[in-house]
Amino acid sequence: ALFDAAFIHDGICIRIDVLERIGNGAWGLREVKSAARVKDAHLDDVAVQRHVLEGAGLTVASVEVIHVDTRYVRADEIDWCRLFNRVDVTAAVAKRLTRIPQIVRALQEQLTFTAAPVVEPSAHCWTPYGCEFWAHCTHDKPADWIYHLPRLRTAMREALQAAGIERITDIPDDVELGMIPARIRDVLQSGRPYMSPDLDTALADFGPPAYYLDFETMNAAIPPYPGTRPFEQIPTQWSLHHVDADGTLTQREFLADGRTDPRRELAETLLAAVGDSTEPIVVYSDFESMVLNTLASAFPDLAPAIQAVRARLHDLWTVVQAHVYHPAFGYSFSLKSVAPALVPGFGWGNLEGIADGYQAARAFNRLAADECDPADAAQIRRALLAYCARDTRALVELHRALRDCSLASLPD
Repeated sequence: ALFDAAFIHDGICIRIDVLERIGNGAWGLREVKSAARVKDAHLDDVAVQRHVLEGAGLTVASVEVIHVDTRYVRADEIDWCRLFNRVDVTAAVAKRLTRIPQIVRALQEQLTFTAAPVVEPSAHCWTPYGCEFWAHCTHDKPADWIYHLPRLRTAMREALQAAGIERITDIPDDVELGMIPARIRDVLQSGRPYMSPDLDTALADFGPPAYYLDFETMNAAIPPYPGTRPFEQIPTQWSLHHVDADGTLTQREFLADGRTDPRRELAETLLAAVGDSTEPIVVYSDFESMVLNTLASAFPDLAPAIQAVRARLHDLWTVVQAHVYHPAFGYSFSLKSVAPALVPGFGWGNLEGIADGYQAARAFNRLAADECDPADAAQIRRALLAYCARDTRALVELHRALRDCSLASLPD
């Protein structure tokens, strides 16, 4: 086989993941993807590759997309043949081949233009992948462009565009937008934050006293531990803040070493930390509930205790979404948008190295793969602990701000 071989034909330069010799001078074209299934974009990709290969004089007898098989469960060692699923897409690619020359001609014609084509930016710019020219094409859009409005139905957005409405603040009051889009429009029009009169009632069961919980996970394509699957969400650390009845704040945490499957130790240490009280455990979104449920499935002997903890979860995200909106949310209800808006001066900007969940997962993947020297590993562990602790501290501060909230006290 040849790996990463380069070919050029018809003005198209490609690199082939794998060219497999299959006898009689013929070749097999193999495209390797970390995805869990074959997608239409993959077929378009290999159709272009086959067009170039055959134009360059090769005989392509078969085409395969080789992707990760999420049904595979790792034993002590990885079985590389079982990790991947080889899917013959020769027939599907053949149907696309006849369109390739026409598409190539159209693209080459585009390259002769002296100005960019006029295309209204929209959801198609992110399908199947994000367009690198998004910032260029949207730089003159208003700050309250209707595309930013969450949960706005595509048909409604198209109708507003057809009516010449580009700004959220220009949407008429009689347009049926749905609760959250309408609330955002009203806040932007008035310039005043929104707070529901039922906020206190919604927070009645949240404490304090209360715990504040956040998990971090990894989901590597190559399963890192025996008994795990590709892309399985494996919890690797937790942070737990606690506020008691008199307001005293404490924090505990766990971070796996990365060398062995961390799930049981993570579950056991968390159970010990939260105890068997009935104090609420405040989270943000249903992610922690999902993680706990998978841990209960993995360890039946711990399941009753884990499910008891899961029953104590109280989701602050649902409260914020239903009862509060501030212009500084920036059309998002994520913790990293909401907390800085309602807690002036709070943020993640001063963290070193890791400031979001994606970076945390990548960093732990490095630890698990033993890709770091001791000094780097120690620095990564410090950064992971600081980041997870900042997330639970954000929950503490956001909860406090909401409890102390009145419409007059919301920051402008």
